Amino acid sequence: MKNAVYCIAQTREQAETIVHSLKDAGFPNTQISVLFADKSGTRDFSHEQNTKMPEGATTGGIAGMGAGAALGWLAGIGSLAIPGVGPFIAAGPIMAALGGAAVGGATGGMIGGLIGMGIPEYEAKLYDGKIQGGNSLISVHTENSDQVDAVKEIYKRAGAEDIHSTSEGSAPHKAA
Repeated sequence: MKNAVYCIAQTREQAETIVHSLKDAGFPNTQISVLFADKSGTRDFSHEQNTKMPEGATTGGIAGMGAGAALGWLAGIGSLAIPGVGPFIAAGPIMAALGGAAVGGATGGMIGGLIGMGIPEYEAKLYDGKIQGGNSLISVHTENSDQVDAVKEIYKRAGAEDIHSTSEGSAPHKAA
């Protein structure tokens, strides 16, 4: 059964710590997603912009990650513009989900994209507000309950907030 485990990191450093811990625990970069608002412009990241879709989604490679090396390890990291919502940095499977929302001009923008990924609406609204407030959303797609438990433990050790998991065919669960 496929599962996804989500959390909120309050700082970029905390997000880096979580991603590094997930990498050390053996989770592949293709199963980890990170999303945060790009409020810093190019001060923290050097973007190599490549327009992939003329309808509004812009993705590109990230170079010069410096202290952001753990995030640079993730698959498909780049910038993403969601019309009416703003610029974001995204990596992993969330990039494709939100890229589709951006291109389609989906109602609800980011919330619609998060719901499309299987996040319940009330959690998607919570995450949307936290991301726009400067926090990072991290998710890991897992194969079994042992991996779900391992991810939740990594999140808890790092002090992450709003830890939730979802699985196909079941209701969402909040971490204890």
